Amino acid sequence: MTDTALDRIHGTPGVSGLYQALLTQLDTLGTYRVEPKRTSLHVLNRTAFLGVHPRASGLLLNIVTDAPLHSARVRKSEQVSPKRCHNEVLLTSTEDLDPELSAWLGQAYSRSS
Repeated sequence: MTDTALDRIHGTPGVSGLYQALLTQLDTLGTYRVEPKRTSLHVLNRTAFLGVHPRASGLLLNIVTDAPLHSARVRKSEQVSPKRCHNEVLLTSTEDLDPELSAWLGQAYSRSS
């Protein structure tokens, strides 16, 4: 049986707790669903607004927004269409789940409504 990204998250000490903290933060936005894939998780409202990629030391988030996010925390921004930008942010601890990230997740969630 092939492991999914969710299996890898739950099998990595520290990352599992970080993922649970992320879900708690996402719960404040409203309803959503998580689709496990082989290498990532897609988090959807009406459409996907967040990709979650497990890493040995944390979670790489791909936050979908209308425009690039401007912060030193954003590792990469890619404008994939006129109204869609993928922004990569690495989470390594629960301290990374701060108001700035919460605002970005809120923008992404609202965009997907």
